[in-house]
Amino acid sequence: MNTLFFHCRPGFEGEVCSEIADHAAHLNVSGYAKAKPGTACAQFICTEQDGAQRLMQGLSFDKLIFPRQWARGGFIDLPETDRVSAILAYLAHFPQCGSLWLEVVDTNDGKELSTFCKKFEGPLRKALLGAGKLVEEASKPRLLLTFMSGREVFVGLADAGNSAMWPMGIPRLKFPREAPSRSTLKLEEAWHHFIPREQWDERLHSDMTGVDLGAAPGGWTWQLVNRGMLVTAVDNGPMAESLMDTGLVQHLMADGFTYKPRQPVDWMVCDIVEKPARNAALLETWIGEGHCREAVVNLKLPMKQRYAEVKRLLERIEEGFKARGIRVAIGCKQLYHDREEVTCHLRRLEHKPARSR
Repeated sequence: MNTLFFHCRPGFEGEVCSEIADHAAHLNVSGYAKAKPGTACAQFICTEQDGAQRLMQGLSFDKLIFPRQWARGGFIDLPETDRVSAILAYLAHFPQCGSLWLEVVDTNDGKELSTFCKKFEGPLRKALLGAGKLVEEASKPRLLLTFMSGREVFVGLADAGNSAMWPMGIPRLKFPREAPSRSTLKLEEAWHHFIPREQWDERLHSDMTGVDLGAAPGGWTWQLVNRGMLVTAVDNGPMAESLMDTGLVQHLMADGFTYKPRQPVDWMVCDIVEKPARNAALLETWIGEGHCREAVVNLKLPMKQRYAEVKRLLERIEEGFKARGIRVAIGCKQLYHDREEVTCHLRRLEHKPARSR
């Protein structure tokens, strides 16, 4: 159980390795990260007996940027027949688990294994229940099996409260046909990731106001309108007529980097394609100067040193708020619907802007 296994977006295996190696160094856990490009997964091999467990206990999964899912455990080879018995034998020294997820990596080969996993889950679950290795109890660790092929599987554990909300970290969101663009799913996923579901009615409701910078054609504006908010959409391009017909959207043809609201708003969202440092500065300005209470902004990533650049920008943002004496909750994640980008969420903790309608 001395290996940490991570799911990630294909092409970002190196970023996962850099990130987890950085955290391991801070936690004084010895080991090394490894990954093959394009495999949508990475590993951290701990050289101490309890290293993987110490890493998972010392880190909050929600604070990791590039990993979609993680588990600690090991790889086993499976026979052509009676795979269930081989897995049960490997689990002999595992603790009792409270849930079971069968996963695959996010590659074409992985997707081809999905049908096998669906057929295999029933017999495996039945055997685990019969052996007393699986009970439906949320307080117990989750058993995560990532199938690399029909003959190789990573068998791992993760705390249900300190791992992804969805298998492989991939949310099952349905694209709303009324939305003007598929980018709308980025903002919906961000809300799922950064805001506890039980707080949605408090932090995303119809008495609120929002600003969407770089709004056209309105994929992110649609999410705000769908929650009943009055929205100022800032973009020189055209907005979808269906959004304008709601009566909840004011379209301003202006530069998103120079626009400032006359009165504070509850939400600012921004998906402008620009250098990440400029979008990060925009985010810091809006929260720091009290233009909004919460913000979601995407940072487009450079081709090289992506983890190092994100870390540098987040540290700069945090230092800027400390210098202002402002308490802010900062979150950052490469979401499933992101591509060459990460999504940042900031919430000003002690400031409540006045409302206007």
